[in-house]
Amino acid sequence: MQRLILGGIVVLVLAAGVLYSLRAPLREAVEKGLTADMFVSADQAQRSLGPAVGSRFPGLRALHEGREITLLDAFAGANGTVLVASRSLVWCPYCMAELRQLQEHRGAFDAAGIGLVAITYDSPGEQAAFARQHGITIPLLADVEALSFKTLGILHQDYSPGDEHYGIPHPGMIVVAPDGTVVGKLFLEGYSTRVAAPAALAYAREVLGLVPDR
Repeated sequence: MQRLILGGIVVLVLAAGVLYSLRAPLREAVEKGLTADMFVSADQAQRSLGPAVGSRFPGLRALHEGREITLLDAFAGANGTVLVASRSLVWCPYCMAELRQLQEHRGAFDAAGIGLVAITYDSPGEQAAFARQHGITIPLLADVEALSFKTLGILHQDYSPGDEHYGIPHPGMIVVAPDGTVVGKLFLEGYSTRVAAPAALAYAREVLGLVPDR
């Protein structure tokens, strides 16, 4: 009987070791399954959240590389800027997948003269770890006190201070012209869908008045 118990313990330990060694591939497989159909067209977005189109961009209060950021000027392209508001790069698979896809298309945004910058409620250290792991070069802003999301009018109201998820925004994108005017917005009702990067770029080009690619 004792041998059977010891044998069972050994099997459990070995199984645990195997699962631990496969944790990254398993997590990646789960994330791929969850995010397989998450990207939609810009036509499915609504524009009620965030600063009004035609208003001046209200500014931020976030951290980037140890500095407090209040404006998007440092990240602006010659033709405008797209600010991506996302929930978390630590636990939200949709946010992670969205940023990875945006990174894949960053060259196209750059070619269009459109700056791309993302903001989440994660700490700067958490953002830096994600960026290193996935090769993210898009500037990441940390809204650690939810001050930016409050100012932008996109703070999620289902959570109160002290809750684990307090400080997350309604995910979406805000397009800002070179003169600081908000010219477009892309927000979705749910958290599990995002506007695909090519569609977001096409929308940004349209509202910024850029000539379509031929």
